[in-house]
Amino acid sequence: MSKKKFKGISTLTLHTAGHENDNFSHTTPIYATSTFTFNSTDEGIERFKGEDKSRLYTRWGNPTFNAAQDVIAALESHGINNEKGEPLELLAYLHSSGQAAMSTLFLSNLSTGDTLISHYSLYGGTQELMQKILVATGVTIILIDINDLALLETTIKENPNAKLIHLETPANPTLQCVDIEAICSVAHKHGLKVSVDNTVATPYLQQPFALGADFVFHSATKFLNGHGSALHGVLLGKDLEFMKTKVWKWHVLLGGNANAFDSYLLIQGMKTLEIRMEKHCSNTAKVAAYLDAHPAIAQVNYTGLKSHPHHAIANKQMKQHAPLISFELKGGIDAGMKFIDAVEVCTRAVSLGTVDTLVSHPASMTHMSIPKEERIKYGITDGLIRMSVGIENFEDLEADLAQALAKAGI
Repeated sequence: MSKKKFKGISTLTLHTAGHENDNFSHTTPIYATSTFTFNSTDEGIERFKGEDKSRLYTRWGNPTFNAAQDVIAALESHGINNEKGEPLELLAYLHSSGQAAMSTLFLSNLSTGDTLISHYSLYGGTQELMQKILVATGVTIILIDINDLALLETTIKENPNAKLIHLETPANPTLQCVDIEAICSVAHKHGLKVSVDNTVATPYLQQPFALGADFVFHSATKFLNGHGSALHGVLLGKDLEFMKTKVWKWHVLLGGNANAFDSYLLIQGMKTLEIRMEKHCSNTAKVAAYLDAHPAIAQVNYTGLKSHPHHAIANKQMKQHAPLISFELKGGIDAGMKFIDAVEVCTRAVSLGTVDTLVSHPASMTHMSIPKEERIKYGITDGLIRMSVGIENFEDLEADLAQALAKAGI
C-alpha cells in the first residue's frame, strides 16, 4: 500500500494500491490461489504469528484483497484526523457480498440478549437479515424514527442491553436521511456504537467517520465498483484492535471472503470513482427536476429537491446529493409495472450504482417479501419506481422517460 497522503480522490484511487509486486505489473495482480507456500518452517511460523494474514490461506486474506481494502480505507479516511490530530487509521475487510459484510458487522457486535436500534426504510436485505436471522439468535430489533433524538434517548434508556445503532443514509429506496453526527453524539454518550451503511453516498460524497461513526459498511457491488461486474461487500472500523481480533475472527469463520478476480474488478472500478460520481450526480439533478415537473408523477424522492423532508440533513453531511432517486407514479402498481416494461434506454434490473441507468419496481421486486402494510409504512408504495441514474447523455434519458411515461398511460 502506498503511504502517501494524496490531496485528490482520483489520485488516491489510482495510486493507493501501488505497483509493488514481484513481476513489476502495472496493474494489481490477480492472486488466484487458495493457499500460499513457505520457504521454510520458520517462515511459516513468522507469517502465522504476524498481523498480515494475506499470504496464508485466501479465506483469511489475499494480496489482491489487501489492495482493494487499502483503497477503500484511504477513501473513507481521506482528510480525517483522529482525536490526537493524527491521520485517521482504518481497517477494511472485503467480503463476498454486502450481505456477508453486514453479517460480520452484526454478529461481531451483538450476542443473544443484546438490542439493535435502527430506523425505518432500510434496504430490504438488511431488514430481512435483522428480522429473520438476528431475531432467531436472540437479538432484539427496535426500529424507530431515529431523527427524533428525544425518542432515541428514551429508547436507549428503556433498553439497557442496546449495543449498536445501525444507520442507512441516504436509505434505499426512499432516500430518507438521518443525521449521523447528532445520532453518534447521543449513542456515544450512552456507550453505544454506531454503524453506517454508506453504499448510496460513497465516501466521495459522505464520510461517516468524520461525523463520529464507529463502523462503515458498503455493498461495494454498487457505486464503488460502478460497472455491475462483480459482487463485493466491505466493513470498515476505526477500533483497530477490535477489527483485528473479534471482527476478523467472525469474518473468517463465517467464510464470507471475497475472491481475487472480483477484487481486481473492484480496484479497476474505483479508479474512475470521482469522474463517474460527478456525472452521476449531474444527471440525477436534471432527471429529478424533469420528473418533479411531470404531471404523471405524484412525488419525487431526491435529497437535492428542497421539497425532500431531509434536504437540510443531506446538505449538512454530504458533498453533493446522491445519484439515486425514487418516484411515485399516480397510476399505482399497474402504472409502475407498465412503466418498467416500456423503458428502452434505461435498464430493467435490480441493484444500483452502475454506469448505465437502472430502474426497478420495489413493490414487485426487491421488497415483495416484506408484508404490504410494513412496506407502505416504510414509504415503499405500490407505484414507487427506483432509479439509479447512470452516466448516459441526459437528453437520451429524458426522451426515454417521456416515452415510457406516455406508454404507461399516465
